Amino acid sequence: MPNIIGENFRRVTVPDERRGIFGQGSMLMQTAVADRTSPVQRGKWIMEVVLGSPPPPAPQDPAPPALEETKAATAGGKPLSTRERMEEHRKNPACQSCHKVIDPLGLALDNFDTLGAWRIKDNGVGIDSNGVMYDGTKLAGPADLRQALLNHSDGVIRNFTDNLMSYAIGRRIEYYDQPSIRTITRKAAQNGNRFSSFVLGIVNSPAFQMSTAEAVTTTAAQ
Repeated sequence: MPNIIGENFRRVTVPDERRGIFGQGSMLMQTAVADRTSPVQRGKWIMEVVLGSPPPPAPQDPAPPALEETKAATAGGKPLSTRERMEEHRKNPACQSCHKVIDPLGLALDNFDTLGAWRIKDNGVGIDSNGVMYDGTKLAGPADLRQALLNHSDGVIRNFTDNLMSYAIGRRIEYYDQPSIRTITRKAAQNGNRFSSFVLGIVNSPAFQMSTAEAVTTTAAQ
């Protein structure tokens, strides 16, 4: 950030595209590859981690070609952006159904490069972050993606609560945990969905308070 000097903490104003987790370099770097962005990995991360609805695995027989196997330039030598190479890759009928859901989410973040820095061109080609979400919502960048997920906030909050509960009790969430999950989300909504409300709801839940440690068996050799 420009004009920020020194080691002390201070409140700063960030650009709109940096708001929330989608503007954080940690997530953006994690979902890129060494030499290019990966809208597929970013879209998959959103579906899996944020929405709790992971896409099905890629077909294996026959396995679709990797993006690196698609051409990187036109016959005339004009470089292709990641989006243009993906459109070539998507022509495989086996890939279309899943990519129609995954790609628009990831492409909405394609203005962020592999390190999370903002850019307007990819390989010399202007970034096109436009797409249509699976429910018909039009996306044109991080702000639209953020608003689209706010429109699905019930699913996002439920998945967040599932993950936080799973972390707290050290196991997967099962069907019999769902009444507690619903109670926690309902009470948190009454308190403005503050993070502390989710934490208190979990530590006061039967799953957290009545969990028992697994028995440890030892042998004479140990």
